[in-house]
Amino acid sequence: MTDPVPPRYAVELTKRAAKTLGKLDRSTQRRILAALVLLQSNPRPPGMTALVGRPGELRVRVGGHRIVYEVLDDRLVVLVLTLGHRRDVYR
Repeated sequence: MTDPVPPRYAVELTKRAAKTLGKLDRSTQRRILAALVLLQSNPRPPGMTALVGRPGELRVRVGGHRIVYEVLDDRLVVLVLTLGHRRDVYR
């Protein structure tokens, strides 16, 4: 018997997140895009942190950068709210 294939989530970026991603250097963009691909198959990976005071918002680290997102299980969507360097992302 084969194991069922887990659902793949679509990744959507807010305008703010897309704009920020476009401003990052190519190396950082590639690392963040690789992390987003991983979130498609597992939107709650080990190392993911729920943000205190922000219900439903999760965070993953990508080096010195952070991706802040919500998982919309009913639509199978990972919605990236913001991303950026750790000193700027929570402002």
